[in-house]
Amino acid sequence: MISKLFNDLLGRETAPRRLPRVPAGTRYYVIGDIHGRMDLFAALIGEIEADDNASDPADTHIILLGDLVDRGPDSAAVVQRAREWTQTRKVRILVGNHEEMFLRSFDEIDVLHQFLKHGGRETVLSYGLSPEQFSEMTLDEHFAALPLLVPQADRDFIASFEEMIIAGDYAFVHAGVDPDLPFNQQQRTDLLWIREKFLSHRGPLPKVVIHGHTIFNEVVDCGNRIGIDTGAFRTGVLTALVLEADSRRLIQAIEEDGAVRTENREYDE
Repeated sequence: MISKLFNDLLGRETAPRRLPRVPAGTRYYVIGDIHGRMDLFAALIGEIEADDNASDPADTHIILLGDLVDRGPDSAAVVQRAREWTQTRKVRILVGNHEEMFLRSFDEIDVLHQFLKHGGRETVLSYGLSPEQFSEMTLDEHFAALPLLVPQADRDFIASFEEMIIAGDYAFVHAGVDPDLPFNQQQRTDLLWIREKFLSHRGPLPKVVIHGHTIFNEVVDCGNRIGIDTGAFRTGVLTALVLEADSRRLIQAIEEDGAVRTENREYDE
């Protein structure tokens, strides 16, 4: 009797834990913060297309975690390419804090001032201003010029970005969630901006949260959350997390010595 009880307990302890899953028959490619790195984004798109075409048939979804713009040199091109991709693939895009600052800059000059200091200068340049023109303009002149530089189609497209996406056991957001609130009560400010309260939380969450916003040298898996912002504008590494059933793997576009290569590798927890 004691032996049976011991074996039962041992069996429970060694039973494999249930891994998070996306819905059956689906495949998800989840891309971290692009920040104007069109070179890395283009390479990653090419590798994702090739990977999906070479894999078993699936209902394929692509999720961009936000912060397509700012800091890197080609925000306008990234926005255009993302919009084009939505015409040929099931692409859904989350709004990041940099998209929020960008859109508010058209209406609030104080926000524009902060936007230009935190990567927005590069975004404005990508829409056709030269560095010399930018430097010669006053803040008021930038405020007047911004609606003339950025097509309304781009503004409407960015305004359509979502705040949260749920798929199976996963939730996708830009920055994170308030761990003290249920998912249906999350505030937009936290979804786009939160850091420490979310990052330091060690308890379970209703779903495994896949997020960007905070840069890590490598993908960080804390069990309750996975951060995949590998700092494309600064490190030259743009990461996509591939989810299928309960499996995970990585595809990365990596700049080295001025050339961009892609790498498809296993996921290390």
